[in-house]
Amino acid sequence: MSDLINSAVNALNEKMSDGFDGNAKFVIENEGAIMVDGDGARAADEEAEVTLTADADTFQAILDGDMDPTAAFMSGKLSVDGDMGTAMKLGSVLS
Repeated sequence: MSDLINSAVNALNEKMSDGFDGNAKFVIENEGAIMVDGDGARAADEEAEVTLTADADTFQAILDGDMDPTAAFMSGKLSVDGDMGTAMKLGSVLS
């Protein structure tokens, strides 16, 4: 597991202290996958309601608050496959 995945799991768990109603998967190109659900974030690659895919730089910018998830999606830097409503809920947790 990459250092980026490990640090991202920790950062996501801090951001989601109130939990997340749903399940989602972040796929970070050439790094791995992170599952997010009511139990928090963990390094895993499982089925999810929505899968969000981005390169490492884009993912890090979203996580750091330097890039809005919606702006990343609209500019093509973040792809979303699955339930858009779950993606929107996750976006508001990350903001």
